[in-house]
Amino acid sequence: MKFLQTFSVSSFLLITLSITLANAATFDITNNCPYTVWAAAVPGGGRPLNQGQTWTISAEPGTKEARIWARTNCQFDGNGRGKCETGDCNGLLECQVYGTPPNTLAEYALKQYMDMDFIDMSNIDGFNVPMEFSSVSGGCNRVIKCTADIIGQCPNELKVPGGCNGPCPVFKTEEHCCNSGNCGPTNYSKFFKDRCPDVYSYPKDDATSTFTCPSGTNYKVVFCP
Repeated sequence: MKFLQTFSVSSFLLITLSITLANAATFDITNNCPYTVWAAAVPGGGRPLNQGQTWTISAEPGTKEARIWARTNCQFDGNGRGKCETGDCNGLLECQVYGTPPNTLAEYALKQYMDMDFIDMSNIDGFNVPMEFSSVSGGCNRVIKCTADIIGQCPNELKVPGGCNGPCPVFKTEEHCCNSGNCGPTNYSKFFKDRCPDVYSYPKDDATSTFTCPSGTNYKVVFCP
């Protein structure tokens, strides 16, 4: 009887684990840039990707306020500590916090209202690497992309080494940061929106920048698509 009880508990745990893994969404993160990027994800961590390399992470249903981004011009020691020119996350190779602007963001929340995933890309924190964020499952066809020459055309006030900063990190005003939740587009946010119309350009840019897929969808993020 004791053996049967042990077997039953073990079998239940294995079945539960299998169901959990089956429901997790996967994100294939690929670097197509002609230079190394240090991919970052919260949750997920981080790792360097040479051109053509892919890093796959997963996230459980219910995960929200999650981000994937690229870091550039990084140097890390053998303990995974160092610094990146853009997208740095407290000097760690394995990110535990969001990156510092500028960084092009892929954002997601899984299995939310009506069992839907909510996905978007954002330039609110600026732009450092061209990016595509898209679904790869048959039940959803979403492609969000930002590949414009934003760094080359960046307004002088927003230019920083390696990228084009967002107006909120630069000016830190209510007009640009929208901390009260009541704001509209500005000339700087329109600069980003004109070039990447499906991507967040300011905090209240929901109507044209948030997309959904059924829960259980898998995704890919491509740097320099």
